[in-house]
Amino acid sequence: MSGPAPLACLRAACEGVARVGVAVSGGGDSVAALVLAVEALGPGRVAAVSVDHGLRPEAATEVAGVAALCARLGVTHATLRWDSGHRGNLMAAARDARLGLIAAWAKGRVNAVILAHTLDDQAETVLMRLARGSGVDGLAGMAARREAMGMTWLRPFLNVSRAALRAELVARGIGWIEDPTNADPQYLRVRARQALGAVAAMGITAQGLAATAVRMRRAQEVLAQQAQAALEAMVREERGTLLIDRAALALPGETRARLVSHLLGHLSGAAHRPRLAEVERLIAAAHGTLGGCVLAPEGASLRLWREARAVRGGDPWDGRWQARGPGAGQIGPLGEAGLLALSRQAAAGLHPHWRGTGLPRAALAGLPGIWHDGALIASPLTFWPQGWALYARPLAAIVTPGSLSH
Repeated sequence: MSGPAPLACLRAACEGVARVGVAVSGGGDSVAALVLAVEALGPGRVAAVSVDHGLRPEAATEVAGVAALCARLGVTHATLRWDSGHRGNLMAAARDARLGLIAAWAKGRVNAVILAHTLDDQAETVLMRLARGSGVDGLAGMAARREAMGMTWLRPFLNVSRAALRAELVARGIGWIEDPTNADPQYLRVRARQALGAVAAMGITAQGLAATAVRMRRAQEVLAQQAQAALEAMVREERGTLLIDRAALALPGETRARLVSHLLGHLSGAAHRPRLAEVERLIAAAHGTLGGCVLAPEGASLRLWREARAVRGGDPWDGRWQARGPGAGQIGPLGEAGLLALSRQAAAGLHPHWRGTGLPRAALAGLPGIWHDGALIASPLTFWPQGWALYARPLAAIVTPGSLSH
């Protein structure tokens, strides 16, 4: 069978990785990834993980089959379960939940996680994104390697066909499970798979679409470098908000959109970028709300801040903030209650008024203060630290975004 040898692709991808996890559903691609990983690295350097989404009654049996295979291979195996309880796009929610669960499992156990996406998956992804009118980022498809959710994700088989992986299993006498949803045309990916067969007569092939993704990824790298230069020259952080030089609005459209998308992601911590059309509308107006962030003009600049009603808890708080202080206290949004408390204290001469920060009231409302028993006890960003300090995640460099879309 033509094409690169799957085992060689896996070895190359895992070079320098001490221990890998393999996400195994029981389907042919992931089972092949597991078997080849064991052959390439040895069972002691491999761990397997499966996620039971609870969406199909057969899933528990399929996961049990994976566990049995792992036992025969001498590989540790974990089963993770997701309680959907979700409304809306269930498949997208399941995908995101799967990646989050696997990332949490992987930390401290392995150095990287193998995802068994193939050349066919890459082609289907590009075709679906063509249908959505995606730009360079979308058409760049899936990355062979990506850092996300605190973990390294590897896709060794993006140049290997689905048939080639299954041939590896057939040669070894190892079976796999066919998920019936992979033939259900209600799913866009299945329709894309069927469409590939229909357009083959035009010379549109899986190999050609995957090659397009490679070329788009090269273009993506150049655009990321240009956006990074703009970031360094035109953006600065100020008290947890971002001040953007208005000259950024005159940047070439692709660079400008990439910069603003990156800044929105930095403040919101969103796993996915907003749609390009939404970003372009925000830029055109130079004012508005998107992805839980607010953009507003301010003299020769634009200020971007976190919308107060969008902030969330967690550690780090709102995905960005951590605090250190002399006693008991928790981070929470200043909100109107906090600002009123600060105004009263300023009137009593305890500290300068928060207006001295130069930040809009709405921007301050979504910034963190320190609370205890329902009372604001410190506000390090507005002249009242009380021994407390707040630390925000630094503004990261713009890197080539590799999709973890499925």
